[in-house]
Amino acid sequence: QVQLVESGGGLVQAGDSLRLSCAASGRPLETYTVGWFRQAPGKEREFVSAIDWGRTSTYYADSVKGRFTISRDDAKNTVYLQMTSLKPEDTAVYYCAADVIADNYVSSYDYDYWGRGTQVTVSS
Repeated sequence: QVQLVESGGGLVQAGDSLRLSCAASGRPLETYTVGWFRQAPGKEREFVSAIDWGRTSTYYADSVKGRFTISRDDAKNTVYLQMTSLKPEDTAVYYCAADVIADNYVSSYDYDYWGRGTQVTVSS
């Protein structure tokens, strides 16, 4: 069992940057896959990025590739999502999620543990 808490969301203008944090407690994330998902009003929750905690492998949705970067701090048991060149279509509630093994890391249904989310709003 692991507890996840997101932070770092806010209101920014198009072209600005934000860094989201996902702090884990209760269990180390050494053997976990950690993913970021987002959900905008009226839309399905979609995959954004993921990282294999025990490896250096990272994965990105095509819509954010080249703009977002996922990283980790093992000592702090925390995963970050650095977002640059933000667009209005990036507006959503962003969630971090974790699972011991995510066979299909792009699917939200493969993750057992979720944070409460943090709101990101990008104005034009």
